[in-house]
Amino acid sequence: MVDNRYATALVIGSVLSLLATVYLSVAVGTQHWYQYRSLPAKREASNASELRKEDFINGEFDEKTYSDTMFRMNGTLGLWWRCILVPDPKMVTQCVSFTLPQQFVPKYKDPGNHNSGEDFLRTYLWRCQFLLPLVSLALVFLSGLIGVCACLCRSLTPTLGVGVLHLLAGLCSLGTVCCFLAGVDLLQRNSFPPDGLEGSLGWSLYLGLISFPLQMMAAALFLWAARSHRQSYTRMTAYRVA
Repeated sequence: MVDNRYATALVIGSVLSLLATVYLSVAVGTQHWYQYRSLPAKREASNASELRKEDFINGEFDEKTYSDTMFRMNGTLGLWWRCILVPDPKMVTQCVSFTLPQQFVPKYKDPGNHNSGEDFLRTYLWRCQFLLPLVSLALVFLSGLIGVCACLCRSLTPTLGVGVLHLLAGLCSLGTVCCFLAGVDLLQRNSFPPDGLEGSLGWSLYLGLISFPLQMMAAALFLWAARSHRQSYTRMTAYRVA
């Protein structure tokens, strides 16, 4: 028999967990994590812009090439996408996805210069930024399976594990945002962005950030329900023995 307080906590925690999962999934699959805004291009530079677009879309994968193009063509960057605004004849967004092998390509101290030596900090920040949200979603999925088993067994004991998994998932979500912002900042410091370049956080990043407190609140509710139920069960057992 489950007390109404515990049942309410479990329902609210499940709803918060579902919302966090939806928000994080949308954030991972969209490209609006960071947006660049630069000064309007001059007319005589239209041929250069066309070449940059071709290199960005069809050229070989090179960090300096795609970052410079995003700097100069009002690009957006996500965990799995990079996009630019192209006048064709109106402003059209064209995006290219990062393939899985490209996600593991090392970053260099001087972007694009393979002789400058690998920048281990940026390399592992980049890898963490796309691996951590996948780990977070996997932990939530695993906690959901444990929750279903707990319902079938009519026991609140596995809820403690569900709460711990949500706690770890929330930390992974927060780590994703931190790694992404640190990596973007280091890229701009190591590159030579054009004058007048402005950067701003996109709505995808905010969705990923919102998932962190939702997962932490869900974890707190699950842990509270498991701990309170265990204490009540212990007192009830002691009363029966007495």
